[in-house]
Amino acid sequence: MPHLKGLILSGGRGTRLRPITHTSAKQLVPVANQPVLFYGIRSMVEAGITEIGIILNPETGGEIREVAGDGSQFGAQITYIDQVSPDGLAHAVLTAEPFLGDSSFVMYLGDNLLQGGISELVQQFEEHAPDAMILLQPVDDPTAYGVAELEDGRVARLVEKPKEPKSDLALVGVYLFTKRILEAAKAIEPSPRGELEITDAIQWQVDQGDRVEPHVVHGWWKDTGKLADMLEANRLILETIERRVDGDVDEHSQVEGRVIIEPGARIVRSVVRGPVVIGRDAVVEDSYVGPYSAIAADAVVERSEVEHSILLERAKLIGLEGRIESSLLGRDVIVRRGERTPRAYRFMVGDNSEIEIL
Repeated sequence: MPHLKGLILSGGRGTRLRPITHTSAKQLVPVANQPVLFYGIRSMVEAGITEIGIILNPETGGEIREVAGDGSQFGAQITYIDQVSPDGLAHAVLTAEPFLGDSSFVMYLGDNLLQGGISELVQQFEEHAPDAMILLQPVDDPTAYGVAELEDGRVARLVEKPKEPKSDLALVGVYLFTKRILEAAKAIEPSPRGELEITDAIQWQVDQGDRVEPHVVHGWWKDTGKLADMLEANRLILETIERRVDGDVDEHSQVEGRVIIEPGARIVRSVVRGPVVIGRDAVVEDSYVGPYSAIAADAVVERSEVEHSILLERAKLIGLEGRIESSLLGRDVIVRRGERTPRAYRFMVGDNSEIEIL
């Protein structure tokens, strides 16, 4: 079988993670202090795929180009492909045709996380040589996903967000295709929402008698498009870290469990209880950082308590009385307790933000 290429789709606008995504591509929002996108790139490289195309939307693409670079930091070679209008996943595949050529390829949605990577899948695809392979996972609410119906171990039908699902197997955002998918994408019509749907293209292949093989994923899979999923993905990745303390921890602090403290970070008179990752040059002082927290580079937690949360670069939590939990703070965000009396809440909050006071 010819050498496989990789295609990562990073064109989405990230509407469900606003306001963070007003200023940053959703694929760059970090999970365990690493952009979501990097997990996809790394899992491709681990599976032996080093020629990777990344589809961008021109608005947020500049930032992705800057952060991922030419791919050499991952041991890969990255080609960037602009998708000028978001006309669906099958349209994205057609946009990438010059890059793909005649190669078979793995397509990966850039905001997805898949436990255990894709090496086993790639091996299976190469051994069985089907016309396409789709990843499926049982879900509680199939009406929110593309759903596959199977017959005799083959994919018989795909239905996008079915009102009355006949199966609970949802399409995970990872696919393996031969060049035949290009023919399929050219043969289909846009869906009612005006997009060329990848489910319709795969259905066309099924109708043509192509062999579309399902692979049911037994580990976890997360689409990090929403805050709850992002925090859950952060928790799952933090579950896998090994303890490493390269920063400074003073003698009045306690660091318990699996914790990564990057060089230059300082822990002063504080308790850090893992799994936690604290980025370069971050400062935790007179504070408690609890399990499943990811504190990015140059962030500050002072006289505050935080757990099960993500703080992006240079975010600051200062002098808060309650504990911050299940939260995502963007870059350069400051949350602090004012010193004045009488006490009142005072906010400067951007569009699409959400504040809950318990």
